[in-house]
Amino acid sequence: MITLRQLRFLVALVDEQHFSHAAETCHVTQPTLSSGLKELEGVLGVQLAERTKRTVIITPIGQEIAERARGILLAAREIEDLAADRRNPNAGDLRLGAIPTIGPYLMPKALPVIREAFPDLRIFLREELTESLLDGLVSGRLDAALVARPFDIGDLETAELFDDGYVLAAPVGYSDGSATELHGADLEGARLMLLERGHCLQRHALSAFPNRDIRQDDSFSATSLPTLISMVSEGLGVTLLPKLAVDSGVAAGHAIELRPLVDACPRHVVLAWRGTSARAVLFWELAELLTKCRNASMPR
Repeated sequence: MITLRQLRFLVALVDEQHFSHAAETCHVTQPTLSSGLKELEGVLGVQLAERTKRTVIITPIGQEIAERARGILLAAREIEDLAADRRNPNAGDLRLGAIPTIGPYLMPKALPVIREAFPDLRIFLREELTESLLDGLVSGRLDAALVARPFDIGDLETAELFDDGYVLAAPVGYSDGSATELHGADLEGARLMLLERGHCLQRHALSAFPNRDIRQDDSFSATSLPTLISMVSEGLGVTLLPKLAVDSGVAAGHAIELRPLVDACPRHVVLAWRGTSARAVLFWELAELLTKCRNASMPR
C-alpha cells in the first residue's frame, strides 16, 4: 500500500536532487528516507531513482509519479486544512508569499495588526518573484500571496487590496522645480532605469503610460528598489517608483527628486489563493486588514 509519507519522500528527492537534503526537508534521517523510497519502489515495481555515491538521477517514471504525488499531497493537506478550519479557522500556520516590491513596504506595518486580530495565527513570509509565488500557490507550497496585476494568475481566487500609483525619481536638479506633479506627456521619449526582467514591476512601469514613447534604458538594470534608487542618486538616470514604497520611506536619505505622476496607470495589488482552500474566509478578512493598513499609511 502506498503511503503519503513515501510520496512525500519522493517529491522531496525530486526537488532537492540530493538524499541528505531531501531527508532534512522531511525531518528524517537519510537511511529512513532511502528505506521509504525502496519500499515505494517495491510496491510499485518500478525504479524511481538511480543512485550513485555522488549523484541522484530521477527516472522518467519517477518524475511522472512525483508530479502526480504533488497533487495527492496537496489534496491531503487541504483535507487537514478543512478539518482545522472547522476547529479554528484563524489559528495555525499561514505561509504567505509577497513580491519584493510589496512585501517589505506593506508587511512591517501590517503584521502587528494581523497578530492583534488573529493571535493564534503564525505567518511565515516568503519573498519571491510573481511566477514563483503563483507556482507555490498551485503546488501548495504557499497558502496565499501578495502580487500585483495586470498579470495572468490563472484560476486563483483574488481579493483586490488597493491601486498603487507611481512617482518619478530623478537626480537632484533634473527639473526646474516649476511643477510639483508630472503627466505622461512630460516623460515622452524618456528612457527609464528599471528592475531586471522577471520583476513584474519592470513590465508595470513600462505600461504606466501605454500611449507614450517611454522605454527601458537597456544599459542598466537593478535587482531591488534600493539599488535602483542609489543608481538614480548617482545621476545615472531616472526611474518610476511605486507609491507604496515611497510612502514607506524607501527613498529617505537619498539625494533624489520625487514627483507624483498623476495620470499613470497604477498596478493593482491583490491577495491571491487557491479556490479550493478551506481558509477563504480568513483570506478575505486578511485582505480587509491589509487594505486598511495601506490606507492608514498614506500621507494626508
